[in-house]
Amino acid sequence: MTDNAAHLPESPQSRLARKLNLLLDLHESQGRGTLSFREISDSMSERGTPLSRSRWAYMRGGDSSLAMDQKLLQNLAEFFGVDRRYLLDDSAEVPELVEAQLDLLKSMREARVKNFAARQLQELSPETLAKLREVIDKHAGGDENS
Repeated sequence: MTDNAAHLPESPQSRLARKLNLLLDLHESQGRGTLSFREISDSMSERGTPLSRSRWAYMRGGDSSLAMDQKLLQNLAEFFGVDRRYLLDDSAEVPELVEAQLDLLKSMREARVKNFAARQLQELSPETLAKLREVIDKHAGGDENS
């Protein structure tokens, strides 16, 4: 990928896909488990905006102009418990609550990695474990000098 390709503007469909996938991640991170297509589809049908599996896949992949149905987006926002403007507004802004939840999700994932490593590496010396932790902390903190 060239530097020019990395700076191409994001399409409205791609922004929507990113937002939907963030909402799915947040739902799971809040301990409510993974949402199935069936749960989402049933809820959308109850709200009068049926959702096919293929349309959902296109929406999550950012591949379709059909993804921009205003009533469906409003119902999805209601389903996920976010302000409807989050999905209806074409801006790239992430609401403050979603931003905070994403930060929490990132911290939780980093903690799981550390816990997994600690369990798997019990045979190593304390010095080696300390060095590994330094490396993990450095990379998890987003240190650009690494």
